[in-house]
Amino acid sequence: MTNRTTSRVLAAATALLALGAGAGCSTGGAAGADPQRVDVVAAFYPLQFLAERIGGDAVHVTNLAKPGAEPHDLELSPRQVGQVTEAELIVYLKGFQPAVDETVAQDDDAQVFDVAGVQPLLDASAGGHNHEGEEEQGEEQHGHAKDPHVWLDPTRLAGIGDQLAKRLGKIDPDHAADYTARATALRADLTALDGEFTQGLATCQRREIVTSHAAFGYLADRYRLDQVGITGLTPDVEPSPQRLAQVIEEAREHRASTIFFESLVSPKVAETIAGQVGAKTAVLDPIEGLAAGSGSDYLSVMRTNLQTLRTALSCS
Repeated sequence: MTNRTTSRVLAAATALLALGAGAGCSTGGAAGADPQRVDVVAAFYPLQFLAERIGGDAVHVTNLAKPGAEPHDLELSPRQVGQVTEAELIVYLKGFQPAVDETVAQDDDAQVFDVAGVQPLLDASAGGHNHEGEEEQGEEQHGHAKDPHVWLDPTRLAGIGDQLAKRLGKIDPDHAADYTARATALRADLTALDGEFTQGLATCQRREIVTSHAAFGYLADRYRLDQVGITGLTPDVEPSPQRLAQVIEEAREHRASTIFFESLVSPKVAETIAGQVGAKTAVLDPIEGLAAGSGSDYLSVMRTNLQTLRTALSCS
């Protein structure tokens, strides 16, 4: 038996022991806590939002990514491995979180809903400039040059919701009509949000957004913006000096008034560029997760993003 296989067996055994030790105790957010509801594990926040809105009180949703944590590099505890193993449905996005991908791949009986399998992903360069080396960097980091941040286009998220409702209906036929109705209501909310963005960003003095990492391709593609990502798809990769110089040059060329950073990563690089070009900094949230203690949800954060963009781009 190889070391890798041995480690996997030990991890699975540890997870089972952790689950056994918790039997008869309060399980809190653990999958399997409520036999009257469908146990759903969501890999990160936007998928939790989707599952809760569509599932309603017929599902119990566990989010693997803690509030305030950056979900790209999520590491699963033995307890979380157990939650994934016991879930009736795992909602994830293949290629976004390697630890989740690996855990799902080890369970031949896992019931999965892969967002990337129901909504085609855009190329990593969509919605922005093709800078030399960026596409190759994206392939190196993710194994492909696809952008996973599909939820930042409300119309695409609505389509994913429709498919999730169908999948939940197959698992729980007694509530299939309820899942469909809630997906329809969510689609109405997302359509209204899409209309607000379309109207709010229709007439702006600038259309280029300089972002701390290239998470906004779907938003840029949908609303005719032009994204310049300081780094590629992964936020914790340090940009090279050449890349910084290139972004500074483009920011000056387009007279960018704002350099955007996000709430879950350090603003230092954005602040450096802003200082070089005489711009301000502001938060543009990719909604990969919510801040700890936040009372917001996907819809409210998206509307905050819209107001931020309208101010930064001088929209009328």
